[in-house]
Amino acid sequence: MSALLKTRELSAMHRDGKQAPLVEHFELLATSTNGVARLRELILTLAVQGKLVRQDPGDEPADVPLALLREAKQQLIAKEKIKREKLPTKHAENPVTFELPAGWRCARLADIVRVLNGRAYRKSELLDVGTPVLRVGNLFTSNHWYYSNLNLAPEKYCRRGDLLFAWSASFGPFIWEGPDAIYHYHIWKLEPFRLDAFNTRYFHTFLLEKTAEIKAAGHGVSMVHMTKEKMEKIVVSYPPLAEQSRIVTRVEELMRLCDALEAKGRLEAAQHSQLVSTLLGTLTDSESPEALSDRWQRIGDHFDMLLDRPEAVGALEQTILQLAVRGLLVQQDPADEPASELLERVRSEKALLIAEGRIRREKLLPLQGNPDELPSLPTAWRWVRMGDLVNGSEAGWSPTCIPSPRREGHWGVLKVSAVSWGAFDADANKELPSGLAPRPEYEVRDGDFLLSRANTEELVARSVVVGKAPPQLMLSDKIIRLDVSALMNREFLNLSNNAAHARAHYAANASGTSSSMKNVSREVVLSAPVPLPPLAEQSRIVARVEELRRLCADLRQRLAAAQAMQAQLAEALVAQPAP
Repeated sequence: MSALLKTRELSAMHRDGKQAPLVEHFELLATSTNGVARLRELILTLAVQGKLVRQDPGDEPADVPLALLREAKQQLIAKEKIKREKLPTKHAENPVTFELPAGWRCARLADIVRVLNGRAYRKSELLDVGTPVLRVGNLFTSNHWYYSNLNLAPEKYCRRGDLLFAWSASFGPFIWEGPDAIYHYHIWKLEPFRLDAFNTRYFHTFLLEKTAEIKAAGHGVSMVHMTKEKMEKIVVSYPPLAEQSRIVTRVEELMRLCDALEAKGRLEAAQHSQLVSTLLGTLTDSESPEALSDRWQRIGDHFDMLLDRPEAVGALEQTILQLAVRGLLVQQDPADEPASELLERVRSEKALLIAEGRIRREKLLPLQGNPDELPSLPTAWRWVRMGDLVNGSEAGWSPTCIPSPRREGHWGVLKVSAVSWGAFDADANKELPSGLAPRPEYEVRDGDFLLSRANTEELVARSVVVGKAPPQLMLSDKIIRLDVSALMNREFLNLSNNAAHARAHYAANASGTSSSMKNVSREVVLSAPVPLPPLAEQSRIVARVEELRRLCADLRQRLAAAQAMQAQLAEALVAQPAP
């Protein structure tokens, strides 16, 4: 039985016409943005408001155990084991914002538990052996433990089943399940005045909901506003003890279903990604336009299933790029000048410029690998090197700049992020200090072909073509400008440089031991393999890619709008008070 069906069944088991059926819209909530997280919040909210399980008129009302708790507290005060705190007797500071169910009562946390401080430690007191010292990090992510041989008062130890609350940078309630330990100063132990009037798991549930409320209010990031005194003043919605047990059982049941939904979502996402990758891969494996057309038709019949999330649209765009640079996106025209003749014209132009001293001869590395091992190309195409198609290259200048973007009328130096994400971003720059003279020879120009020579493993050597260049922007020394031959379509060259064959070339030849910073030399860039089509076909390919990218952008926008609407509906359902 699916998690959804099972949850609907569980909801029906507890519906009485007045309770809040949690999952009438469970599927919508679970599939919206952060849907399962919102479901968890909703479960907790309904739990502490008495709207998750049915009330039983036969339950002993909350007044009885609360009276026992207050009596036990007064006895400890009379014996001077605890101090009489200066707290108001009413709950005006933290009133509940909902109507309490029959049999429920409000009480301050200080009337139910002692909020006990942990202990701070000097470095010399933290050892490699002894009693474990429980720090906040051990409750969240850290597996590194310290120990102590100190002999402390019993209240400074926590034992299995104790309710704890971490109140430092990472905060929230925990039920301790480990061995006896000394708890740190940044942890409170909540010790009930009477165990028989206290359900630890219910209070854990209540404090989980309260923690989420604090975070949502925006002032709980570091808990700087949560003092011990404020903790003690928290008003608890206290159900009959029998109902507390039913609430805990129900919450745990529903949280297990949320766990299953999350696991199912992760599995489905991975399966979907694999499906998209496999099916789109069959397109790029096509050996001819006819084979591509047949496969495209077969896959196109299922696009509504495949392209139902933004990452799938991104995968489709990459597939389009691969098809473009393999000559499978537009038809070849036998009347086009073949690439071999175009290449000869480019070489002749370059040789003339070298002879005239207008450009210098660049050092070129051999074409990487065996050309026969590169993807097959249409008859009129040729594999060439990037350097065969450009007349020169240069890097810019990287002075120490003001870290913020340049102001109007000031010079700026581009950051590598200006050329990393598929389109030129003129705003990704730093302002040149007024004491430094600009270098106009590095100013970005209209139509520049730019790429980064230093970036992350994923982004190094990514390229863009500048459209209209704003004035007073200079290249940094981490950005290379290629002087592309006027006989080439630089937009097509940009497509090639960002395609899989080029990415493989840069990955194989980049230097640097860290994946977060890789470098490529100009020689490596100029030796990158380029599939060269006839010039007329280059223009047709660029136009077709732009058309398909516009369709992808429209689809991505529609998906985002649909997700936003779904999220709004889910939020409205969560915010709607239960009948």
